Amino acid sequence: MKIKDTPGRIVFKVINYILLTILALICLAPLWHVLMASFSNPTTLQQHSGLILYPLSSEGHPLTLGGYRIVLKNDSLIRGYANTIYYVGVGCFTSIALSALSAYCASRRNVIWMKYLMLVLLFTMFFNGGLIPTYMVNKNLGIVNTRWVMITTGAISVFNIIILRTMFMQLPMSLEESAQLDGAGHITILIKILLPLSKATIAVLALIYAVGKWNEYFTAAIYLTKSRELYPLQLVLREILIEASSPPGMDGDIHTVLGGQDNAKKLVEYSTIIFATLPILCIYPFIQKYFVKGVLIGSIKG
Repeated sequence: MKIKDTPGRIVFKVINYILLTILALICLAPLWHVLMASFSNPTTLQQHSGLILYPLSSEGHPLTLGGYRIVLKNDSLIRGYANTIYYVGVGCFTSIALSALSAYCASRRNVIWMKYLMLVLLFTMFFNGGLIPTYMVNKNLGIVNTRWVMITTGAISVFNIIILRTMFMQLPMSLEESAQLDGAGHITILIKILLPLSKATIAVLALIYAVGKWNEYFTAAIYLTKSRELYPLQLVLREILIEASSPPGMDGDIHTVLGGQDNAKKLVEYSTIIFATLPILCIYPFIQKYFVKGVLIGSIKG
């Protein structure tokens, strides 16, 4: 049934569209500023203040791709990029697998201990041991200064388990009963029945875990103090942007590519930000269509 557009409803739509457009522009402006700055001439960029709407250049100071050439030539940044991709890929798969197994166990009906299990899970959402006990546990497990500490630390979220559990419980019990009559076990039911029917929710959780792993730097800063070769991209970025230092070899690259300009590091900072953000920007448009659907399906009962 089509709702008739009254004058009041039309005014509401217009105001709503205007506000959403303004909000979208506010969110897009910083990214656009960084993108345009990454192509700008470093000398002109240093002299400019305020929002950059187009690449900056002047006579004798043309546009440049030097920032990206420096980024692509630097071993520390490339190695950090490869490490981050590994952490995202393996970490995301591990998190989804553990979340699916946990949600499957928590979604079993008519189990006496289920209520107590959910209370334990909910308790961990509000209380945890803290940083020092967690560090001691990881150290005793022997995973400090290894790749595993990046994958296992924070590998599972109780909130995401609850979302996936709710999704599993909304599926008809007859599907599982039919599979059990045909001899299917729990693993078969989970992999061949429940997960294929929960693709939208799985896609949303995968996106959440992937973005979290991609942006994670604090865990690496705490646990990878003796293994610089295992640094993720965000930790290398932190050194460049916050500590105002360059990874080994970058100063030489600046001198070679940009003629040793003292103000070239600002250009490299912008280029590095785009370099680090590009994969998420490319992947997100293909997954975002599942976002609202997946969260709603997995969080609303009935």
